[in-house]
Amino acid sequence: MSIIYVLLSISVLVAIVFFIAFIISVKKGQYDDTYTPSVRMLFEDELVKEEPSISKTKENKVNSNI
Repeated sequence: MSIIYVLLSISVLVAIVFFIAFIISVKKGQYDDTYTPSVRMLFEDELVKEEPSISKTKENKVNSNI
């Protein structure tokens, strides 16, 4: 029966530690950014366009003339 008291006290202690860590992170502003997550999903699948280099442009012109 005493092991139940030990496990219960350890679980309450761990819960208190996590709660204190959460309160500290909220006070430091960890969760203040509310705009970026709503916009991030719109730009996630956007492709990044590469600028063609001079050699690739010359190769494309040569290949298109053939």
